[in-house]
Amino acid sequence: MLQDITVIIPSTGRDRLRRCLQSVVAGTTWPAHLIVVHQGSSPAVADWVACIAAAGMRAERVASSQTGPAAARNRAIELVRTRFVAATDDDCEVYPDWLERLATRLNAHPDAVITGRVDVLDDGQGIGKAPSIITSETPAVYDRPLLRRDPLFGNNMGFAIAVVERLGLMDEHPSVHYAEDAEWSYRALRARVPIVYAPEVRVAHAAWSHASQMDETYRRYARGQGGFYGHYLRCGDRFIARRAAFELLRAPWLVLRGLASGNAELRSMGRANLTHLVPGMVAGWRRRTP
Repeated sequence: MLQDITVIIPSTGRDRLRRCLQSVVAGTTWPAHLIVVHQGSSPAVADWVACIAAAGMRAERVASSQTGPAAARNRAIELVRTRFVAATDDDCEVYPDWLERLATRLNAHPDAVITGRVDVLDDGQGIGKAPSIITSETPAVYDRPLLRRDPLFGNNMGFAIAVVERLGLMDEHPSVHYAEDAEWSYRALRARVPIVYAPEVRVAHAAWSHASQMDETYRRYARGQGGFYGHYLRCGDRFIARRAAFELLRAPWLVLRGLASGNAELRSMGRANLTHLVPGMVAGWRRRTP
């Protein structure tokens, strides 16, 4: 057991949570504490967590009436009493050595945010593609914001509570839903908190079940990303102005490239940015809360 790390998992009560929990239990090492923040009503979640507790792991389910992964992660973080936090999502399964390798990286880089590889978990029931995937085998350290992408994967990350105390919790505003990890990573890099990509720290993300689910996911991502941009644009952030312009200019190119290559995912991503990025930016600009 690793005495200085807590695993947190936000969940709406999807059936896949059970497999996620089983993957944590099957790990080479256990956390000091596991917290599932349940934003749903399924009675099965309490049973699954109770089974883990009966097996000897300190585990608890925290019921929440709030929505969104940011709110769920924040409620879990507020309960953490260990030095470090490890986070994944309920539609992911962690590799057996995930926590062990993540803890090694956290101890080596206690002032950084650690993220890692995300593979596709294809059980043959989906279309063989999944969101928020990165399979690079090259380690990297980011110490400044990037123009083309956000380097943090919220379904596979770890950090010290001291980092949260420095940066603040994740943004829970509805305008940035589905982009809260992107906003938090931008906040980290602006504050010179490095983000370390560790390819040996691995999880697998469930594949989309059908193409319409892929389309809806990209629309949500685009609107949330727009909300993130809009809030910073209102604050006069010039880098985000460049970033937003890049995304808007790239969108038609993605559509054309997808059409030319027959790549449905590129088409879906481009169309989502064309139709939902600007409305998201307007929502982010208009928000009144910090």
